[in-house]
Amino acid sequence: MARTLVPLAQGCEELEAITVIDLLRRAGVEVVSAGLDAQPVRASRGVVLVPDTTLDQVLDEPFDMIVLPGGLPGADHLNQDPRIHRLLQTMHQNGCYTAAICAAPKVLAAAGLLEGRCATAYPGTLEKTGRSGISIESSAVVRDGTIITSRGPGTAMDFALELIELLLGGAKRQQVEQALVR
Repeated sequence: MARTLVPLAQGCEELEAITVIDLLRRAGVEVVSAGLDAQPVRASRGVVLVPDTTLDQVLDEPFDMIVLPGGLPGADHLNQDPRIHRLLQTMHQNGCYTAAICAAPKVLAAAGLLEGRCATAYPGTLEKTGRSGISIESSAVVRDGTIITSRGPGTAMDFALELIELLLGGAKRQQVEQALVR
């Protein structure tokens, strides 16, 4: 069974976090949501999320994919956490999928994963990183090798469906999407 880690930081975008977690679980992916600490997460619109565990408890566990929800200040909190950078770099070096949506692709950039790559993010986010060598696209979802990025809350469903396809194939994506009555 495919395993995915979704780190949840205070101020994350709840629509992105919940859409990814929900759709991946509908597809049969084992999703572990992990808070940066042991507190419930107050998302950017005030919704309180209770992570499955803490990041420290799962740092050494194997995952096929890590998905970073965006939102502010959530993406900033992820970006300021050295554990997230190390985890992204290790997973990328091991050929695992690294994915981020909205403001969170800046965390991938700060971890050094986007140089020479195509990516997308919330408008203006990647430009503000000051990092050169990123080919910024305006597509809803951009995949460059094992790195997947998306633009924002409005693209969360397309993003999650793309992640399902990468982990489980097109037939599973179609099955999940059809049941959503999109």
